[in-house]
Amino acid sequence: MALLLAASGAPAAAQSATGEPVEAPSSIGPLSVETVASGLHSPWGLAFLPDGRMLVTERPGQLRIVSRSGTVSAPVAGVPPVLARGQGGLLDVARAPDFADSRLVFLTYAEPREGAAGTSVARGQLVEQNGDARLDNVEVIFRQSPAASGGNHFGSRLVFARDGTLFVTLGDRASLRDQAQNLTNHIGKVVRIAPDGSVPADNPFRQQNGARPEIWSYGHRNVQGAALDPATGLLWTIEHGARGGDELNRPEAGKNYGWPVITYGRDYSGAKIGEGTEKAGLEQPVKYWDPSFAPSGLAFYTGTLMPQWKGDLFTGGLAGARLVRLKLDPARQSIAQEEILLADLGERLRDVRQGPDGALWLLTDDPSNGRLLRLAPAE
Repeated sequence: MALLLAASGAPAAAQSATGEPVEAPSSIGPLSVETVASGLHSPWGLAFLPDGRMLVTERPGQLRIVSRSGTVSAPVAGVPPVLARGQGGLLDVARAPDFADSRLVFLTYAEPREGAAGTSVARGQLVEQNGDARLDNVEVIFRQSPAASGGNHFGSRLVFARDGTLFVTLGDRASLRDQAQNLTNHIGKVVRIAPDGSVPADNPFRQQNGARPEIWSYGHRNVQGAALDPATGLLWTIEHGARGGDELNRPEAGKNYGWPVITYGRDYSGAKIGEGTEKAGLEQPVKYWDPSFAPSGLAFYTGTLMPQWKGDLFTGGLAGARLVRLKLDPARQSIAQEEILLADLGERLRDVRQGPDGALWLLTDDPSNGRLLRLAPAE
């Protein structure tokens, strides 16, 4: 349900069908779960504009602008065509660090290519006139190679590093999983590019003959969550395993994270994957989960609205239908505590972000009634 603005300018509390506020328990007391917008079609990515409005992608191919009061715009014009099949479609969205001047918006999506598809990154300038919005000067700045048939494992999160470079997570496309170990392609990789798509001079494989120079790390399955640690500036990612084997990683330049040679999961048939759980030269995850909860979205909390959680990581669960809080150890090397939140909500959570108001904002994954939720302490 769209919400009216209270006199203070903050959204009024969402209410359930019975008229009562929706509350959820947590380690810091009851939380208020507010429905800011609903009726979204498989929402996937969320990014905040400087004025507090939100960019929301819908997997069928629409980019929307959602006001602070919950009004959902008509589709933003100029979005590139997408292959909306299986897990593919319009996926993540991010605004440029210099958005106030450049107006640049970045999108990842499953790009149709001659009977196949691959994850691509496009950017364009957001122009708003007379109540309408469009992307101008749209250009594709990166294309995952090779393309593949099928509609699975596109990866697709976007994270700007402190130096202005852009991390992009790329799935193994399922059918090409063995290629996650091959440096001559972009399958199952995290790549790092400049905002114009060029290759940073200090990328780890730029000087290696035959290797794709965009590659930052490799041996990944399907990374659907990524975030920059505000304390260290380091990238963290979370990726889907098969039956078990979801992984939280801290990808470092040039390192191999093992898939599909090592994994803590098994194939959907129950068959063994690869050689086991460890092998020399291959990195171990910071944490793994078995059984899998299918993590999607990743955010560090830095706000003051819930100070007890400052510095913690949050990720959504799809098959697991939950929000997971991960408290890091003091050295920020491992996970000291895990808390499961919103399990009673029973909804697939696709993305999680911290808003400028200090609340956590979530997207629920539903083909016709996806919701934008605001999570904050109950009053």
